[in-house]
Amino acid sequence: MVNLLLENGDLVVIEQSDFQQLLDVLAERTYQVVGPTIRDSAIIYDEMTSYTKLPIGWTDVQGKGTYRLKRREDDALFGYTVGPHSWKKYLHPPVSYLWRTNTTADGFQVTTAIEEPPKLAFIGVRACELQAIAAQDQVFLQGRFVDADYKARRENIFVVAVNCVQAGGTCFCASLKTGPKATSGFDLALTEVLTGTNHYFLVEIGSSAGADVMQAVTHQPASPAQIEAAEALVEATTQQMGRTLEPLDLKELLYNSYEHPQWDELGERCLGCGSCTMVCPTCFCTTTHDTIDVTGETTAHSKKWDSCFTMTFSYIHGGNVRTPLRSRYRQWLMHKFATWLDQFGRSGCVGCGRCITWCPAYIDITEEIRAIQESTNKQEEKIGGKL
Repeated sequence: MVNLLLENGDLVVIEQSDFQQLLDVLAERTYQVVGPTIRDSAIIYDEMTSYTKLPIGWTDVQGKGTYRLKRREDDALFGYTVGPHSWKKYLHPPVSYLWRTNTTADGFQVTTAIEEPPKLAFIGVRACELQAIAAQDQVFLQGRFVDADYKARRENIFVVAVNCVQAGGTCFCASLKTGPKATSGFDLALTEVLTGTNHYFLVEIGSSAGADVMQAVTHQPASPAQIEAAEALVEATTQQMGRTLEPLDLKELLYNSYEHPQWDELGERCLGCGSCTMVCPTCFCTTTHDTIDVTGETTAHSKKWDSCFTMTFSYIHGGNVRTPLRSRYRQWLMHKFATWLDQFGRSGCVGCGRCITWCPAYIDITEEIRAIQESTNKQEEKIGGKL
């Protein structure tokens, strides 16, 4: 190891054979290491202590409503894109308790204390997922109301990002400028390079905590050739996107297409299952649920993920304000690409492609937006011709 004092922004290299050291150092610093692994024929995030649990030599093949794993021709540790899970399940869990009550001799006691979250080290966070975390940070941490549970979890994580050197069949992060290279929000950012017999990681230091961890891992300064090789891989990935969105004003397009016939066509195909919202890394809608144990002595008031596709989500006294599926799908898509911009000043979509891959009705949001755009252009041309 080259014993140089590392700083934020430094670039170093660690060999694949030394990767386990990174996990060990994080564990020594009392982090619970969470990373990608294979389970149930998919790449999901789970706790790990050994790098051998990573999907070594595996990749994913994704398309509309399809997801398959297949063997690579090498032993890449991160040679896949994204699976069905996103990191929000750790920061914004599917179920979290808001308060509990227990009966006492004098009545009952209410407990609202937030449980101390575990220290988590996320391994393999993609650029689009970093943008998704940043989007949820705005939702839960900024403004008048702060989600105390999210805040406690968010402050207790260490992020090891991985730059994509392979684009997926449903990825379109390059169109939204959210990837494939991580630019912020990480402690360490890795680019995996395999050339011949060489297998190493270019590591960018993103924080003082990252510098401290990397100082304890065998490393060496990155050479210009190693930096160039890593940059070339990421640049090539930008040209390999499985999907694209044309650079246009999506907000105005959608606001001007509120009664577009494409919504009717979508309403005929959409199943209203909410799968797209469950796999989406930025969706944050919740409902509340009360439970009581069989003794009647303990109750719990919990917060659970919900979806704007369910009939109960928009129910108010007198009925549901979004009964047709067309209106529910329109609400979701317009929120991602239009109203989110008005709320938070950024897009609610990060181009990860999960909603395309995991839609059982084979709905592709890039195709639907393109269909609205093309028909709008034809209508404008027709009007212009008459003029």
